[in-house]
Amino acid sequence: MFEWFVDRLSAKLTGENLAGLALLLATALGSALFVYWRGRETKSARDFISFAAPVEILTHPSARADFAFWLVRRAIMPLMIAGSTFVFGMAYATREVVGRIFHVDPSASGAAGPFVMILFTASMLIAYDFSYYLYHRAQHRIPILWELHKVHHSAEVMVGVTKDRVHPLDELMNRVWDGVIPGVCYGLWSVFVLDPVEVMVLGINVYLMRDILMMDFVRHTHLPISFGPLNALLLCPHWHQLHHSVAEKHADKNFGLMFSFWDRLFGTQCIPEPGETFMFGCDGARENQSLWGLYVMPLERMWAVAKRRLDRWANPILSDGADQ
Repeated sequence: MFEWFVDRLSAKLTGENLAGLALLLATALGSALFVYWRGRETKSARDFISFAAPVEILTHPSARADFAFWLVRRAIMPLMIAGSTFVFGMAYATREVVGRIFHVDPSASGAAGPFVMILFTASMLIAYDFSYYLYHRAQHRIPILWELHKVHHSAEVMVGVTKDRVHPLDELMNRVWDGVIPGVCYGLWSVFVLDPVEVMVLGINVYLMRDILMMDFVRHTHLPISFGPLNALLLCPHWHQLHHSVAEKHADKNFGLMFSFWDRLFGTQCIPEPGETFMFGCDGARENQSLWGLYVMPLERMWAVAKRRLDRWANPILSDGADQ
């Protein structure tokens, strides 16, 4: 049975699909062209380049920090594999436990047909998206998690690669958490379906297609893209840009990843007003425009939060008096 775990892990740890990368870049370019064409009466190639890549944004200290952070992240990315293994470990455990409880031999399960593949893909997308929503909301509500997540919100301008402005510990914890709901979902499917696989779209893995649909690169730019009627289902880039806004009325809104209905369901949805623009950042943002501020200072702040909690726990009488 352990071979099943190894096979599933090996199948996921593949290189990025070049066709998917090309589509991601084409989506970003197409989005910039769409917004530019609608908003300009006179148009030129030089003006489009200035619009799509504003010098004042690209040379901003926050943008320079993003580019440096992105390069370092590429170097340490292999370490994140440790977190990715958790989903397969949880799936393996679920598969074994459910199989033993219901006396089902997973190795004798049936093959996945086209209809089962579609259902499996849809259920996994929903499981991952719901898992992301819960963790993202916890990042904003739990102080010790917020000190890590603040790294992402400290960006004062957004330049696409801002999407990767995530502290390594935060990303590792997120990947471990993702192993719970998606891992159980995957494990349940594997009990009854032999080797469940995701639907491929034009030869591209469905999760990469998800990244293209949700425009993760575009949502971390200045381009206010909306999906129109599809906003009822998918979280458009403009709604996510609102999530990064410093305005008090936008605080703790639009936590979703791909689907917008989680925010609507749990009361955290906020729809931008027509033509509304945002200022980005958070408290202490200026401190985070360096690799030291992005990597080390969040850990120091986490320790300070944890120490305060430990002191309150160790001295409840003093804490009660301090709170009064």
